[in-house]
Amino acid sequence: MTTLDFNHPPSEPLAMMRQWLDDAGRETTLPNPNAMTLATIDPDGRPSARIVLARGLDERGVAFFSHYNGRKGRALEAHPHAALIFHWDDLERQLRVEGTVTRASAEDSDAYWNTRPRGSQIGAWASSQSEPVASRAQLEKQLEHYTREFEGRDVPRPEYWGGFRVALDHVEFWAGRPARIHDRLVYTRTDDGWSIERLSP
Repeated sequence: MTTLDFNHPPSEPLAMMRQWLDDAGRETTLPNPNAMTLATIDPDGRPSARIVLARGLDERGVAFFSHYNGRKGRALEAHPHAALIFHWDDLERQLRVEGTVTRASAEDSDAYWNTRPRGSQIGAWASSQSEPVASRAQLEKQLEHYTREFEGRDVPRPEYWGGFRVALDHVEFWAGRPARIHDRLVYTRTDDGWSIERLSP
């Protein structure tokens, strides 16, 4: 398992972020080691959080995909800032990200859409995410409708579905230690690169 030298950290966080995500996939039995909590601010100023899956990590930020018109999409439209938390209990590690949020390009959204199972693609058409639905039967009826509509052809990506990217403006690594004297290291993006600070637990 990759170790992070909290006393002599790397000059930028991205490579270690990738290593920690890789470690979570190799060293744990978690079915979704890329699961993360996404926290947003609703248009009325109230906080909201939910679990989503990270589907990309590069110098542009952490990517995930969803309905643009759902609750999280409306929140990010009103307040394009978010916080993410990856927590891997088995590894005694936590990774936090805070940053501005932008929509992924249509090309990036199309590329990811084309990797999704067909059932998930049809489900995106059938579900008006976060909107009230009369019953499970109504939802299944909508699913049947779109299954018939796209029978025998590729399922196109809806215009209301695509990617978001959370910029790496603030990245914190946390590692559990005995007696709750944990290690914490935070990277904050600056005009010149990164400032790095060790934090008290």
